[in-house]
Amino acid sequence: MGCAAARAQWSESLLAHYSVMPTLYNPGATGNTDYIRIRGNARLQWIGVDNAPKTFSGTADMPIKIGKKRIGIGVLVQQEGLGLFSNLEAGLQASYKLKLLGGTLSIGVQGSYLNTKFKGSEVILPDDDDYHEGSDEAIPTQDLSGNAIDLSAGIWYEHKLFYLGISGRHLLDPTLGLKLEGSESTETQEYEVNRPRTLYFTAGSNIPIKNTLFELQPSLIAATDFNDFTGIVEMRARYNKFLSAGIGYRYLSGISISLGAEFKNFFIGYSYEYPLTAIAKASSGSHEIMAGYQLKLDFSAKNKNRHRSIRLM
Repeated sequence: MGCAAARAQWSESLLAHYSVMPTLYNPGATGNTDYIRIRGNARLQWIGVDNAPKTFSGTADMPIKIGKKRIGIGVLVQQEGLGLFSNLEAGLQASYKLKLLGGTLSIGVQGSYLNTKFKGSEVILPDDDDYHEGSDEAIPTQDLSGNAIDLSAGIWYEHKLFYLGISGRHLLDPTLGLKLEGSESTETQEYEVNRPRTLYFTAGSNIPIKNTLFELQPSLIAATDFNDFTGIVEMRARYNKFLSAGIGYRYLSGISISLGAEFKNFFIGYSYEYPLTAIAKASSGSHEIMAGYQLKLDFSAKNKNRHRSIRLM
């Protein structure tokens, strides 16, 4: 009996809020503040298009001290959906920090669990389709799932005037073999999804405007898997460390506006992106919502904000 095989490649999307979720793309950025940081993001792409991409992301990171050394630790979870495909990534991160040239150099690593699913049970092949046959073995008609272990690494340099980062994700170039859910075999059919190695570059700055409460925050992120390239450049203005607004450009894809507000330890943000491609004929654009919380840590020898056990109060 013959064997049908099909192979696909999954490309990641960049979030408009990349600058406030740096650990999502570079594990070296973990623990680069004195806070426990928690971030959540939802991106709904190309509203109006059926089965358009949806991405839900969550990150958390913090610094810790081991003796006199400071390291960063973090976690991330990301769920992406595109049509009948869905992809899950869950990762653990750690970074080691060194003082260098008036700033801090961080070297980070990340181990991840990947899962990809395909809802073959929802495939519909019309009999009058000129491109496919109703019994096309290259298209599965049952639900499939596959898992893999992955590795990422990154370098992050942070100075009071700017930051730079370079990272490699999916360094193991994992290929997920998809099998029938609950089964160890796909009989005579083989389906694979590849997560290609991807290189990321990130940069940004914080520029106070003299004698005002405003700051300018230019930033950029670029990514390539050595076949395709994508990137975003953005300029934000921040007022009194409270309100922010920005405009961005996604390479050959769209323009965006972003709004944000910080209150005490909370952060909320929203971004709208209008497509500059033919997809604009079918979609009103993409929306992104973000929320975050951070808690200040005290690394001094005498912690004035130490907590007492509730049993002693």
